Amino acid sequence: MSRLGDWVYRLQEQRRVGSLSTCVAIAGADYCVVTADTRLSVGYSILTRDHSKICDLSSPLLPVGDATTLFSPYIDTILSVSPKLNLCSYVCRADKCVLASSGFQGDIKALHKNLAARELLYQHQHNKWMSCPSMAQLLSNTLYFKRSSPYYAINVLGGLDSEGKGCVFTYDAVGSYERTGYSAQGTGSSLIMPVLDNQLKSPSPLLLPARDAVTRLSESEAIDLVKDVFASATERDIYTGDKLEIVVINKAGTKLEYIDLRKD
Repeated sequence: MSRLGDWVYRLQEQRRVGSLSTCVAIAGADYCVVTADTRLSVGYSILTRDHSKICDLSSPLLPVGDATTLFSPYIDTILSVSPKLNLCSYVCRADKCVLASSGFQGDIKALHKNLAARELLYQHQHNKWMSCPSMAQLLSNTLYFKRSSPYYAINVLGGLDSEGKGCVFTYDAVGSYERTGYSAQGTGSSLIMPVLDNQLKSPSPLLLPARDAVTRLSESEAIDLVKDVFASATERDIYTGDKLEIVVINKAGTKLEYIDLRKD
């Protein structure tokens, strides 16, 4: 194999393996908890122990001093919609909505930038932030549009709906999604989901009449549960560890908490 061919093979292999991690979300009656570990690793190599997998779509994703570069392919469209747009404002805000992504970091960053551009257009067309269910549909459409060459990104979207109830949307790689009461994605999901199924017992979506999928746990009990399942998964999954990032969304706003996990 030539040197160029070997480089391409290694790049494809790294893309296939990705930068693996674990994400969990739980929806309650008036809150949503979204969590992810902060370890970023490929194979047996830990690249960093302090990398956030959670994008808070209810706060500025990035200051748009850099927005001219980010939105250069969309400048004509944006200015046609909002001729007086100030690109030194902030972008990618959605109403009480958080996205946790696991997979290849290059694709995850590209996906987040795409969502930021579309969210900005939505703001200036409708003069309001995008709701969490609307962002869920936008994310599904974005992933499905790339189905022929999908983003290597496994996503969990959590937040509050228009009634103030917690909502969790879980996705596959090509945009199929479902609203559930809880979800786990990533390398540790096979270890975590059985525990969540046992503790939360979400009703089947096939039951008629449809039942509310939100958990009956209080906010503090849900936080304790995710701490326990991550502590357990860290013992058996080498791609999960270092720190646990916990984002809690409720009617008062969004709060962030970190706890330490196993570091080896």
